[in-house]
Amino acid sequence: MTETPSFATTDLCDTHPEIQVCDPVFQAFGGNPRFSGLITTLKVFEDNTLVKQAVESPGGGRVLVVDGGGSLRCGLVGGNLAVAAARNGWAGIVVYGCIRDADELGEQPIGVRALAAFPRKSQRGLHSGQAGIPVVFASVVFREGEWLCADRDGIVVLRQAPA
Repeated sequence: MTETPSFATTDLCDTHPEIQVCDPVFQAFGGNPRFSGLITTLKVFEDNTLVKQAVESPGGGRVLVVDGGGSLRCGLVGGNLAVAAARNGWAGIVVYGCIRDADELGEQPIGVRALAAFPRKSQRGLHSGQAGIPVVFASVVFREGEWLCADRDGIVVLRQAPA
């Protein structure tokens, strides 16, 4: 289980004028409304194979940022993947796309943000994806190794962890 951060995104915005701030398009689904950590990126489309591989590996307090192309046609993260992510030490998951099993996600000690909930699962093997590349959505460029902080006010990205 990861430690709840003591920051506030509003304070970070006030003290870091260079901060990137996500457009307010995400809903909160996980059991932790506040989370932060180093970013790990994935770019996928309607296929959560790489997401499953990522959350089944040690998270080390990182945040998995998934560029799902904004698709609203399937859930890329569901209850089983949220359980795996929490068990393996991921601090959170941000999905530019949908989740499913919203009630199950809310029971896990992990932060989860996504555009919406949708009951249909993704199709594994449908599309290939990429890991570790910069991804762009919600007016932010997410790069591996940068720092993501999220709370009820929003999601922000800094080049490094706040002091």
